Amino acid sequence: MQKFSLNPDFVLQDETSLRELFPATHDLAVQKCQSTLDKHARDFIGRSPFLCLGTQGLDGKADVSPRGDPAGFVKILDQETLAIPDRPGNNRLDSLSNILANPSVGLLFMIPGFDDTLRVNGTADLVVDPELLKAMSINDRAPKVAIVVKVTSVFMHCAKAFRRSHLWDPSRFQDRSEMPSLINIIMDQTTGAPDDAKDMKALDDKLEEDYKRTLY
Repeated sequence: MQKFSLNPDFVLQDETSLRELFPATHDLAVQKCQSTLDKHARDFIGRSPFLCLGTQGLDGKADVSPRGDPAGFVKILDQETLAIPDRPGNNRLDSLSNILANPSVGLLFMIPGFDDTLRVNGTADLVVDPELLKAMSINDRAPKVAIVVKVTSVFMHCAKAFRRSHLWDPSRFQDRSEMPSLINIIMDQTTGAPDDAKDMKALDDKLEEDYKRTLY
């Protein structure tokens, strides 16, 4: 693939140049931003089984991590504070390390079948309070850490992106078998995947067993 090069003549350098391309922000789009979790935000979070967590390290490198559990897994501690359990993963700890370096976080809550989403911004702390962690237990297994977010802004986001993508439309679902499995891709990118289909299937089966064993 040929390397892409940006033409600097077409790169925006300031916010004034950016905003000249768009109409003025609608009043409601400005006014909808709240500083606390009202009843609608709390209801949305209570129904959501999935969110994306955006973080950024001191070096400026950004990261987005998916977080999912049964609906209502994010605990609302008060109108300005929520807590997200950190479940077992690959132990890269990208998001957690970023939070220690830079507490600013962005959250995007989703509900299956809903085209609108909820955006929450704030500052996060990593908390190991035993009582809080116990309250987030699933199958009698408590998380090791909770991400406690002090909310600074919260607002509903419109449905356009989800409607353009047809994300929840079953007729637009793609066949996962048209791409290699996760472990196949990772091995291609690292040590090399086995050529023998039986060996590859054994690795896929092992990953599935690992999911069942370590999900919580």
